[in-house]
Amino acid sequence: MSDEWLTEITGNFPLHKAVTEVMPSGTEVLSCESSGVSAWTKTAKITVRLPDGSPKRYFLKVASGRGAQALVKGEYHSASAIEAVVSNFVPHPVGYGEYHNGESQVYFFLGDFHDMDLRTPPDPETFAEKIAELHLNGKSPTGKFGFPVTTVCGVFERTVKWESSWAKCYANLLSDVIKYDTETNGLWPEFDAACRHTVNFVIPRLLGTLQSEGRSIEPVLIHGDLWEQNIGLDMESGHSLAFDSGSIYAHNELEFGTWRCSWAYYFNLPAYQMFYRRYIQPSEPISEWDDRNRLYSLHIYLNDSAGHPGSLSRKTAYNDMLFLCEKYAPLDTLEKYDPAKDISLTGAFVQHETHTLKLTQSNA
Repeated sequence: MSDEWLTEITGNFPLHKAVTEVMPSGTEVLSCESSGVSAWTKTAKITVRLPDGSPKRYFLKVASGRGAQALVKGEYHSASAIEAVVSNFVPHPVGYGEYHNGESQVYFFLGDFHDMDLRTPPDPETFAEKIAELHLNGKSPTGKFGFPVTTVCGVFERTVKWESSWAKCYANLLSDVIKYDTETNGLWPEFDAACRHTVNFVIPRLLGTLQSEGRSIEPVLIHGDLWEQNIGLDMESGHSLAFDSGSIYAHNELEFGTWRCSWAYYFNLPAYQMFYRRYIQPSEPISEWDDRNRLYSLHIYLNDSAGHPGSLSRKTAYNDMLFLCEKYAPLDTLEKYDPAKDISLTGAFVQHETHTLKLTQSNA
């Protein structure tokens, strides 16, 4: 119905009254304008006058279709959890909700708006300190790996049920994206065999070692999708802010799987890990850190492949699986790992589609 929409405001972005219900009572909405660019959602800037007469701006994200409800609810709870343990690291989350738009059910997330520079890399020392603070202070409420609500990476929901075993928890995450990737890109028998072997043998060996022979790891809060296009420099405070979080209480090293990927362009620099390790050292066995990092990057690559049919990410993940299988659980029937396709050796860079979108937006 027409009375469900705010009509007496300026701007080019239709605003449903349901969004105002998570704002302070008595807030006057002045405008709603498209702002920013997102691969999976529509985003806007809302300008309001608060009940005390002061001006304020909100950031609105709306989504429908696959993963939309989990996206907004998961981001709200992720950002709330992060904000509770680290100050000035994520934009303040205000609320989330839903409304009906014609034949579509629409879900929205509302947070504080910040003018951000998305091009300037964060200072390695101060940024690493923030990440370490998150990992040191974000304790699991159950003492287990998982998260209270479903979160997403992109639009794909994660299995985040509570697990005492990190190997089991990560096997759930990787199995999710293997399934999504197959739905998008179809069956590939050699790839399927490598996936099964990785889940059934490599993960228990490589991650099970973290919790065996007297070793232990603590589940800690991670951002969950920490890559260059989810970081911005707040133009008012000068702080680097992280957004689009999809958190989980995990092994802290999972945070850095994205930093290995072929589209990383500053997080793969040694300085970020060097400063982070001032606060948190790699888990034992330290000699297997890089192999765990390779294993964690598989989740990101296959999530990307599931969202972008025909992406090179699938082949990159497959070759990385073959490397890990050969090293930790050899099987003669698998194909051989090819060093010429290993970006950690070749240094190949592939610009991610989201980065291209944001560059286009900023140059428009």
